Amino acid sequence: MFGLTFEKLMLIGIIAVFLLGPERLPYYAQKLADLVKAGRRMATDARERMRTELGPDFDDVDWKKLDPRQYDPRRIIREALLEDDEPAPQVVRPTSRVETPAAKRARLSEERAKAAGERYATAHTGPAPFDAEAT
Repeated sequence: MFGLTFEKLMLIGIIAVFLLGPERLPYYAQKLADLVKAGRRMATDARERMRTELGPDFDDVDWKKLDPRQYDPRRIIREALLEDDEPAPQVVRPTSRVETPAAKRARLSEERAKAAGERYATAHTGPAPFDAEAT
């Protein structure tokens, strides 16, 4: 609970003994016990109130199934995108390498740009236009 181990609780107790002193320590220990009891009582009351307001359906709910920590957004999106009524088409890839005319043009233009020493890019590569009067 809260990442507290036995060693950490012992350290907190030793520090409390030194800070509070032996005469005030029982009083604050009793206050801590009362606080824990009140917290448990509030949790039990809230559970009972939900049970009375929701009726008999409250006991039928599988709470572990509704735990948000079990959901992986990537899996949910993947399943939603792949959720089709018809099966996905299978892609047939040729065994021999055939270059389409568009791919050949792109390869040749890239080779020409590299040979000319230019940087090959399909989009504008300079800085974004800036208008000093607009701002």
